[in-house]
Amino acid sequence: MVGRGDAVTWDDVLSAFRARPLAHQTLFVLAAVVVIAALVLEGEATGYPPTAVATFLTGGLCVTALVVPRRRYVLAAAVAIAASCVFTTVSVNLTHRPENTFGVTELIALLLLIARAVRTQPLITAAALGTAAAVSAVVLPLRIEPSQWPNVITYAEPAVLLAVVPAVVLGLYLRLLDDARDRRLQGDRQAQRMEYARELHDFVAHHVTAMIAQTKAIRFATSAGHPPSPAELDQMLARIEEVGAQAMDSMRAMVSVLRNPAAPAATSPCADLTRLHDLVATFSRTGPPAELTLDPRLTGRRLPPEITTTVHRVVQESLTNIRKHATAVRYVTVDVQTGDQNTLRVTVTDDGRGRRRTTTSGYGLAGLTERIEAAGGRLTAGPHELTGWQVVADLPLPRRADPPKSPPGIMDI
Repeated sequence: MVGRGDAVTWDDVLSAFRARPLAHQTLFVLAAVVVIAALVLEGEATGYPPTAVATFLTGGLCVTALVVPRRRYVLAAAVAIAASCVFTTVSVNLTHRPENTFGVTELIALLLLIARAVRTQPLITAAALGTAAAVSAVVLPLRIEPSQWPNVITYAEPAVLLAVVPAVVLGLYLRLLDDARDRRLQGDRQAQRMEYARELHDFVAHHVTAMIAQTKAIRFATSAGHPPSPAELDQMLARIEEVGAQAMDSMRAMVSVLRNPAAPAATSPCADLTRLHDLVATFSRTGPPAELTLDPRLTGRRLPPEITTTVHRVVQESLTNIRKHATAVRYVTVDVQTGDQNTLRVTVTDDGRGRRRTTTSGYGLAGLTERIEAAGGRLTAGPHELTGWQVVADLPLPRRADPPKSPPGIMDI
């Protein structure tokens, strides 16, 4: 759920809901219908309209606290737990009480509130919310008829107490998984910062060094008494201009990804695409199996470092996003093909079920899009037509042509 600042509007809720895959929307609606039906039936079982309404409201508050954004969880959980305890206290003094149910849906929600508190909150907050939710869950069976209290004390109370333990264990397990993922991502980002430094050096130094060498060659030939003709000079200056434009494109692409230091994905330049095998193999060792298909026509062709690094960048960013955001991924395919002599297409596809939503926005795909557009290409990303997620990058390849001949006495860079 995405909000503007601290406020969350219905437009935000609807936008977040519509952004999810259709299967997620369907499951969410079905789950909501089941929960509402269960709360209505449990309220009706009390046989007294005020307690029926109160059962529905307190149960609804507990369920709602499970799905609110993390920044609002503490307040929502505190209100839900307090309402549950107040209703239980009032119910003990009422003459109309349910004979068959004390609110099983609400009990399950309270146990899950314990798990979420342990998973997401600091130690003191988790202990306070967890204890309050556990107490509320333990006293919940007292809402039933006093004639049933012997059975409640004998069977229901021990069962609820035992259920608190798995809830805490579940929260701790999920918290450990989150911590391990965060540490892995931090390590990846540190490695990527080192890649940024290498990329700046290799790209910019490559282009600027070529420009300097070309200029020195012209000055040397002129000072030696062999100045190039006007046509040859124009040719040399055109080459310097081309290299300068490439340097600007490389710098612009690096600035776009350095705009946010936490944004993942950068790669060091390489002369060919063989490093993709290592990248995919490394991903497969720590994630779902991934397969690389590389067009043989590309392996024997020398490509500009901007193109090879951009291809590497697309694959790395896509695999990183799969690790961070994809759910239930069983297989990943990476396909690098050339349709003709002047185009290259990179496709990364997973078979997962949608994407996990995060509370922070990243510039990974935005920076990648700017980088590809700077190279004259196009990037598309979204749900695949069958299942999962697909990233497709189309890049132009330089036309093959014989290199221009350098004038006598001029260094050919």
